[in-house]
Amino acid sequence: MTRAPAATAVPAPKLPVSVLVVIHDPELRVLLIERAAQPGFWQSVTGSLDHPDEAPSQAALREVAEETGIVPDAASLRAGALRDWKIVNEYEIYPVWRHRYAPGVWKNREHVFSLQVPCGTPVQLSEHEHRAWIWLPWQDAAARCFSASNAGAIEQLPRRLGVGAGAD
Repeated sequence: MTRAPAATAVPAPKLPVSVLVVIHDPELRVLLIERAAQPGFWQSVTGSLDHPDEAPSQAALREVAEETGIVPDAASLRAGALRDWKIVNEYEIYPVWRHRYAPGVWKNREHVFSLQVPCGTPVQLSEHEHRAWIWLPWQDAAARCFSASNAGAIEQLPRRLGVGAGAD
């Protein structure tokens, strides 16, 4: 008796709603991570919502944990470590990544957050997604990002936090 080959699971299409989380320390050094499949593509934490009922803030914390191993404690979250900037960027999905979405989907809505962590917070990368990490002063981090929306968010960081150069 022969058996039919096992069916290969096809991942569900990604939702065209994502989060961008600028992780920084109190000295405004920003964590950037380099994509494993695209060397030279440095970015902050990003990722799609897993399902329509997932809140962007939940997705932000989940993606931070999955991609960096950083899990803020309840006290730091209560103290405002995770900030929802109430900014939603809409942009065209890069063609290299459109296959991950349903046919005809070409735009994404990206919710922007920042997360303050203590200086020296250890980073444990998700090796299938990222190959390297670096902490940089916010100006240098913005210059290194391949994504315009990511660079723009990092450039707003001092003003958003009300500290240092660029604060209103």
